[in-house]
Amino acid sequence: MLELDHLVVACLDLDDGAAWLRERLGVPLAPGGQHAGWGTHNRLLQLGGGVYLELIAPDPSQPEPDAPRPFMLDDAALRARLKRRPHLVHWLVRADDLDRELRGLGYLPGTVTPMTRGALRWRIALPTGGRPAGDGLLPSVIQWDVPMTEHPTARLPEAGVRLAGLAVRGPRAVLERRPKVTAPVPLEWVESRGGAALGVDDPHVDEAGAARRGQEHEPCRVPDEDVDREALA
Repeated sequence: MLELDHLVVACLDLDDGAAWLRERLGVPLAPGGQHAGWGTHNRLLQLGGGVYLELIAPDPSQPEPDAPRPFMLDDAALRARLKRRPHLVHWLVRADDLDRELRGLGYLPGTVTPMTRGALRWRIALPTGGRPAGDGLLPSVIQWDVPMTEHPTARLPEAGVRLAGLAVRGPRAVLERRPKVTAPVPLEWVESRGGAALGVDDPHVDEAGAARRGQEHEPCRVPDEDVDREALA
């Protein structure tokens, strides 16, 4: 079984990206850490229901990695867009048995790579070229080799932000390979003949790019202009 695990928002500078998100969501992100050898670092935000948001950026304190950074962070077209603002670029699903789930997928998400940070241990299927399957529309798969009581969402503080829905818009050739994923929120796959995009949706607003801060707050709008397959905004 595959379950929605986390969303990936990319930026060029972690402090700037965190400030951008805080302006829109009204809450700070929690500290994350470094991905040693990959040239990246992150911050995290609790979204509820076993799901979190990862803000990821190149880590200037690390040497240039031997391989491209994950999630297209070294892609020239995406970096040009990240100069304007952060973008939602990818999403991940978790598996109890990574090897079994990978054998049943209709696409190749990448090579299984073990990673650790502190007490956290996980394995993740990462493409060697840094570009996820379906240009980021098809999820990468992760297996946490720790109990769910040690999962990032079990450690992250309550922030008052809740994911309301996730929409994946792309061409039929990509959507035909979509996996079966369970999620605590509506997960919508929409065929599109134009640009492809990921969007977090408010169920009451038919437009990509919304997150909601609890029931007592109005939806927080995250603009989604200039969307195309390369940007995945």
